[in-house]
Amino acid sequence: MPPSMDFSALNEALAFKSYDKIADICDNIMLQAASEGLGFDEEWPYAVHLLGHFYVNDINSARFLWKKIPLAVKESQPEVSAVWKIGQRLWMKDYSGVHGAIREFNWSAQSQEMVAAFSHLYTKRMFELLLSAYSTISIRDTALFLGMKEDEAANCKLPSFLIHSLFKTSH
Repeated sequence: MPPSMDFSALNEALAFKSYDKIADICDNIMLQAASEGLGFDEEWPYAVHLLGHFYVNDINSARFLWKKIPLAVKESQPEVSAVWKIGQRLWMKDYSGVHGAIREFNWSAQSQEMVAAFSHLYTKRMFELLLSAYSTISIRDTALFLGMKEDEAANCKLPSFLIHSLFKTSH
């Protein structure tokens, strides 16, 4: 029986929602498999690997990974293409497009929690960007950055992490 890849570290990181470790874990497993001459194209968790790079805001590494993914995988695994659609929007700084790409796909059980965590983190990053860049901002622009409709942005009930950001006090 040929040797196989050990995904236990990846499975553990996913189970404990340690999404910030996913990209490094996948990169290391991929390097190990390549050094041992193991083929892994069909069984590789490309969607999770790409999401791991997005989670740590490493779009360049995600782009390089996308270029290495075989065309057959891109064509046969719609979730991989759906994840890459998020990556394209990130690369183009299409803020509302990122949210749209997240919402328009029916994610697998394996990816769903990670996509939701990334969406939450991305919204937080965009809100922090708005806080640092604007003293005043229109409802329209706020909606665009946060991936909401204008009426949702105007009547937004902010999550606690955003409220905390708004009312930080310096000592």
